[in-house]
Amino acid sequence: RVNMERKQNLYSGKAKSIYTTDKDDLLIMHFRDDATAFDGAKKDELPGKGKLNNLINAHLMRELEEAGIKTHFVEVISETESLVKALEMLPIECVVRNYAAGSLAKRLAITEGESLEPPIMEFFLKRDELHDPMINESHIATFNLATAEQVAVMKRLTFQVNSILKPLFLNAGILLVDYKLEFGLLDGKVILGDEFSPDGCRLWDAETLDKLDKDRFRRDLGGVVEAYQQVATRLGVSDFG
Repeated sequence: RVNMERKQNLYSGKAKSIYTTDKDDLLIMHFRDDATAFDGAKKDELPGKGKLNNLINAHLMRELEEAGIKTHFVEVISETESLVKALEMLPIECVVRNYAAGSLAKRLAITEGESLEPPIMEFFLKRDELHDPMINESHIATFNLATAEQVAVMKRLTFQVNSILKPLFLNAGILLVDYKLEFGLLDGKVILGDEFSPDGCRLWDAETLDKLDKDRFRRDLGGVVEAYQQVATRLGVSDFG
């Protein structure tokens, strides 16, 4: 295992911090126990959440790599930290919705849980202060957020991730309701960055439809860490060791 030391704090988001290392091309992604909702209006600290997100993310990134999706993930270096490649991040969130939930259900007055076939893909501008507004390919082109070629690659990879992870979760008795992906450039090539954990997707028990994700925090359902632990256990995520 690589012994990497945290240097400068490059960025601190809602529940993750990114640090430089003594290598220019590698960063440390630190998963914190912080939980936030409604753009930071609701906050708490949930002991154990950071560790679970780190391990679940590592497991899923490895699965995606094995299936041929290039990611920035390198390896887990501590209970709450992973080593990742430094990317030039594109300021776009790619969201796939397999079932109606959250903002889509509200926006289009669709019953929560309705199956969406084919799945819906949406783009959002990654700007916290603007509450990550929804955008389309026309906005992306006009404001030079990414090239048409980069957008095409992001779309292809986002749906490819869906075709890999949807059955993987279903085998664990979990519905992959929706999720967000972020991409960056490495040597000019678009690759998957950020993370994939119950903080950035919706996961429901396939039979009971119990929520196993951050909606438990948003909606005051309690048992957030227990739900994340259940996801980890069902996916066969091995503990840090």
